Amino acid sequence: MEPLAARLRPKNLDEFVGQEHLVGEGKPLRVAIEKKHRFSFLLWGPPGTGKTTIARIYARALDAQLYELSAVSAGKDDIRRIVGEGGGEGNGEEGIEGKAKVLFLDEIHRFNKSQQDFLLPYVESGALTLIGATTENPSFEVIPALLSRCRVFVLEPLSEEALRAIVKRSKLKLNKDAFDWLLGYANGDARRALTLLDSTTSLYGSVTVENLNKALESPHLRYDKKGDEHYDTISAFIKSMRASQPDAAMYYLARMVEAGEDPLFIARRMVIFASEDVGLAQPTALVVANGVFRACEVIGYPECAINLAHGVAYLAQAKKDRSAYDALRAAQADIKKLGNLPVPKHIRNAPTKLMKDLDYGKGYEMYDEESYLPEKLKNRKYFE
Repeated sequence: MEPLAARLRPKNLDEFVGQEHLVGEGKPLRVAIEKKHRFSFLLWGPPGTGKTTIARIYARALDAQLYELSAVSAGKDDIRRIVGEGGGEGNGEEGIEGKAKVLFLDEIHRFNKSQQDFLLPYVESGALTLIGATTENPSFEVIPALLSRCRVFVLEPLSEEALRAIVKRSKLKLNKDAFDWLLGYANGDARRALTLLDSTTSLYGSVTVENLNKALESPHLRYDKKGDEHYDTISAFIKSMRASQPDAAMYYLARMVEAGEDPLFIARRMVIFASEDVGLAQPTALVVANGVFRACEVIGYPECAINLAHGVAYLAQAKKDRSAYDALRAAQADIKKLGNLPVPKHIRNAPTKLMKDLDYGKGYEMYDEESYLPEKLKNRKYFE
């Protein structure tokens, strides 16, 4: 029997739950699917949020031939075979029975530069319509030429309301405590919730908090660097550094290293942490973290594990200050709420006579104490 997550996978947008900002009425992906608009795009978001499902719904709407590959195991030969199907390599635009070819490439960030370069001309010519899925920031993981030819859609972790709706579709009986525990464990990941629910039902029949916990210890749910443990461990790693616990941070680093985790994935999180959590308390943290990232790029395993350990010990013991991060998030919240408010005239650029006549730049003085914020936010404080 198919896994529960596969059995419950939506076949169309009417069955799809979550990501309203992308597939709600009038939203970009829904419009593209309804109008059968063919274009390449990237889906960036955490696991279990609907990336594969959206790709399949899109291909079905286009009546296209869908090819699914994982960048972990796929290579150039796989791309050659796909492009060559239905009329020979280079024919490209139509596949089996004259259908357009859509390539869903999961974990596209695992394709190296050479592999992405190889994929580029097929995307550029339209021989393949690419849907790339990634949990990593495409700005860092996808080559600029390929990125410029794809629209990027950002998926969010599923809300508790969305997860409840998905779990209820299973028609399995859960009491309130078990339901709440499962949603907390899922942390916005529908596949994670359904996999554990499926395992619990298979092993123990009834779904209780006790049985969910027992199923979680089942061998087939244990560490997999491409699965849930990957995200649990990096979360524990970051939280240990944030709590200034170098021993715990070093332990989780060692777990990732022993599992063969990508050192650049670890180092990238450390670079983010250096600004987000250490920040102004110890500005040299960013220099150290960047140095670790560069060392990992140049040296690689096994030796770069020592560079990672050096950086972890430094970051975990550094003083912490999130004021710059908090200020950025507060300012972003105001922009989302109020939009782009008018820039005060006295600090606008005035390169032309017309602009000067309109009082652009008038009254500006260097080191002025008057607020430079837009009028509606004149007394707003972001940085504390």
